Amino acid sequence: MNSESLTKIFGKDTVSKIHSSKVLVVGAGGIGCELLKNLVMTGFHNIEIIDLDTIDLSNLNRQFLFQKQHIKKPKAVVARESVLKFNPNAKIVSHFASVFDEKYDLDWFRSFNLVMNALDNIAARRHVNKMCLAANVPLVESGTAGYHGQVSVHFKDITCYDCVPKPIEKKTYPVCTIRSTPSEPIHCIVWAKNYLFNTLFGVPEEEEPSPEDNAEEVSNLKKEAEALKQMCESIGKPDAAVKVFNKVFSADIKRLLSMEDLWKTRQKPIPLEFKKVKEFKQADQLKFDQTVWTLEENISIFLQTIDELGKLLLKERVKDPKYAMSFDKDDELALNFVTATANLRAHIFHIEKKSRFSVKEMAGNIIPAIATTNAIVAGMMIVLAIKVLSNQKDQCQYSFLAYGGDRTHYLMNEPLQKPNPKCAICSNNYVTITIELDKPLSALVELLREMNIDGDLTIQDQHRLLYDIDFEDNLGFSLSSLGIKKGTQLTITNDDDEDSKNYSIIAFIKEGEPSVEYGELKPRPIVEPVINDNGKREGSELQHKNTKEILIIGDEFEPISLD
Repeated sequence: MNSESLTKIFGKDTVSKIHSSKVLVVGAGGIGCELLKNLVMTGFHNIEIIDLDTIDLSNLNRQFLFQKQHIKKPKAVVARESVLKFNPNAKIVSHFASVFDEKYDLDWFRSFNLVMNALDNIAARRHVNKMCLAANVPLVESGTAGYHGQVSVHFKDITCYDCVPKPIEKKTYPVCTIRSTPSEPIHCIVWAKNYLFNTLFGVPEEEEPSPEDNAEEVSNLKKEAEALKQMCESIGKPDAAVKVFNKVFSADIKRLLSMEDLWKTRQKPIPLEFKKVKEFKQADQLKFDQTVWTLEENISIFLQTIDELGKLLLKERVKDPKYAMSFDKDDELALNFVTATANLRAHIFHIEKKSRFSVKEMAGNIIPAIATTNAIVAGMMIVLAIKVLSNQKDQCQYSFLAYGGDRTHYLMNEPLQKPNPKCAICSNNYVTITIELDKPLSALVELLREMNIDGDLTIQDQHRLLYDIDFEDNLGFSLSSLGIKKGTQLTITNDDDEDSKNYSIIAFIKEGEPSVEYGELKPRPIVEPVINDNGKREGSELQHKNTKEILIIGDEFEPISLD
């Protein structure tokens, strides 16, 4: 749309702000593609995109900036190239990177007039929310799930993303069903993803027996798991894949067959005997994704992926001996391993095998995305963005798409809310501390005392305790030797006799002459435990109660508040 048309719609002043504003788009997936196209067509000239993901075949049915020749290329890079065709004069910078990277620090966030989230996971949303709060930059948040969607805006003195709880209703299955008597494809996928993948390459999950589980069988399964853990020492070595194959697909199945009572009303599993197969070579991506692999293909891919994942694990453990992998549906190797493993398990137990595409949907808890919903949500984001940049914050509202039921309207709005006074994120004080990194930790403590932060101090980085009244060992060490560098975030709390002088501080570290940037410090809220009907402590009142909310996790999904 040209400037003349935009001026007729929005007015000269608003168009001027659109042209001059610098916008960050986090995420270049389903919503992100629609949003980037809308931004450029609305006249935004200065945009940066950040996304860690690469393009997959399954993205092409709704992420219209991508085509088949772009598969395996970075989304951020290709999205930039595609939207520049709408307006070659726009200044668009792409970042094929994680928004968690320390180089994307507070100063970087402060360089934007507006941040727009088009993310697919809660952790990244929370991180961006915190950075925007600290940088005092407005954030437009979004999410879709099938026909449902939502758009919200967050800035100072308005509810932040974390003010409302994000419960995850994790589907669980009895241990014995997953480990001994699977009857559905999802049972095999959960076994492959949560049990075998985590045991071999990640952190084994603690399996809590349910009332349905047989105590004796649970005990046997624990012994079985311990034997597999010992086998992990061979991961990355030439014979590791065959050893694992023989254990989980042959020896363990034979043990199950010895329990005759299990098979009185069930079809007996058939152990797999290892045999050499031809090395699988992928030719056509569409066929690889959409068709169910043969038994031989599953065996070959299982052996290949164990070998490759094992080598990657050993390589990372040279740098970090405690390194552990976690399953990611967008990780090609991990998805191939889970697909092949689940299908071999399904073959043994006479269960329907699934294509790689189907396994990805089930393992990632994905509800298929609808392109129209993404487009509507992206359009609503633009409307909110223009209101924010035009200082029309009083006209901003939360917007929802709610389909089905007795509703008479597809689009619904709700007024913005004040921050939850006990929100664990809003209650923080965000400060910037500039200090020479060769100074000892005691110099940082002195700076904090100069801020009139009294009482017993506690200082932590994102992984460990650095200082408190009972742990003063680090006071003489330089900040740099303690791993503190530009962009490091420190959590600082104090315990004073007066509750009104107790603070929770997130400090962003910069290097230079000692100084502190901060506003009026807000006292830390008093947290009271929430006691359930059984008299047990459930958590804290740091979040709203009685919130009507569902959570759908997957490709473009986000918690959605619905009536």
